[in-house]
Amino acid sequence: MPPPRTRGTALRTGASPAPAKPRVWGRLAELRGPGVPARPLDARALAALAANPGCRRRAILDGAGVDKAALAGALGAPSAFGQSQFALTRGNAFEARVKADGGAELLRLVHERLDPAAEPPRDAQVPDLTAAGPEGRAERTALALREATAAGAWTLLDHPMLALEVAGSPAFLEPDAVVVHPDGGWTVVEIKSFPMLDGSADPAKVGAAARQAAVYVLALEDAAARLEAAPRVRQRVLLVCPKDFSNLPTACAVDVRKQRAVTGRQLARLTRVQDIADALPEGVCFSPELPAEELTAAVEAVPAAYAPECLAACELAFHCRARSRARGAVTALGRSVRAELGGLTTVEDVLAAARGEAGDPDDPAVAALRRAAHLRAEALAGHRPRAGDGRGDSWARTTGDAGQGAACR
Repeated sequence: MPPPRTRGTALRTGASPAPAKPRVWGRLAELRGPGVPARPLDARALAALAANPGCRRRAILDGAGVDKAALAGALGAPSAFGQSQFALTRGNAFEARVKADGGAELLRLVHERLDPAAEPPRDAQVPDLTAAGPEGRAERTALALREATAAGAWTLLDHPMLALEVAGSPAFLEPDAVVVHPDGGWTVVEIKSFPMLDGSADPAKVGAAARQAAVYVLALEDAAARLEAAPRVRQRVLLVCPKDFSNLPTACAVDVRKQRAVTGRQLARLTRVQDIADALPEGVCFSPELPAEELTAAVEAVPAAYAPECLAACELAFHCRARSRARGAVTALGRSVRAELGGLTTVEDVLAAARGEAGDPDDPAVAALRRAAHLRAEALAGHRPRAGDGRGDSWARTTGDAGQGAACR
């Protein structure tokens, strides 16, 4: 069986190994709550964070290591986000099968899909990456990568630990595997339990796996840059999945250049965690043990950037959605709608602009709303019921309410 996952910790303990940042580290520990351990920050969380870089709330909660699932439960908006125990067990069993016999089948798939011109992987090396703590494992991984690159032989790194700085906070990431090729190149391997049917898998799941792998590629590039002769980090990763409805592994190469570029750009845009922490009122704490009112005030002290996509990526999504709807924010309708409405940020503003009660007529969004409302009114006028048919005012009220909703949409 693969070693237990410890997918990362970041700058979220009470004492820093870097003496220059003790105040920041202490501040983040205070935000998390006294005696509350830091929640690991993994590649999946970083990919979700990069997809919504404007959300300061998630940035500070992830940076401080807050358990967002426990926080959401304490706020009265629990989320079912995450994998089931059955899925985790099935995934671990499949991963153990893929890596059996020293990773022979995994290396065969890497050779077949990504490097067929190289010599077949016989007697591949599988170095021991055991060390104390994430920092020690990251150092041991860096040493193993350096030695494998110099040896020029097939090498499988099972659950290596990689470091990546995000918003001024170092995160430790644990990919399923990294393979070093005979030419010294490095490849990320992602092992997933969703099936690959007739050579193809669910595009949404493949896309999520590609975004996650892109984070590992960024971390590998950071590790490669620290070597004297930086090896090539391959931009095509190997995605290993069960074949059809069996438990036999199959694989495909996934080009993550686009995801790597987007993720790198978005992570670079993130406001530094310490800047967000410094802007918070004194005494703010996100411990789930606090009273609900105090905890709600602490969470609302940090601005969020809610969008419907958050429901599939963040444990606090239900809480943020309820708050967004209560304010009438158009972001609750989706990023595309928000982008088209320009300076109109609430549903009330949109309806007022559509009715001609507010808004600049020269604003393209306002002009489009009024034109849509006018066209709809003309269409409804041609289908208005005749007098005395019994529907009258109730029909008008119904269509009027529907017209307001249509103008918003």
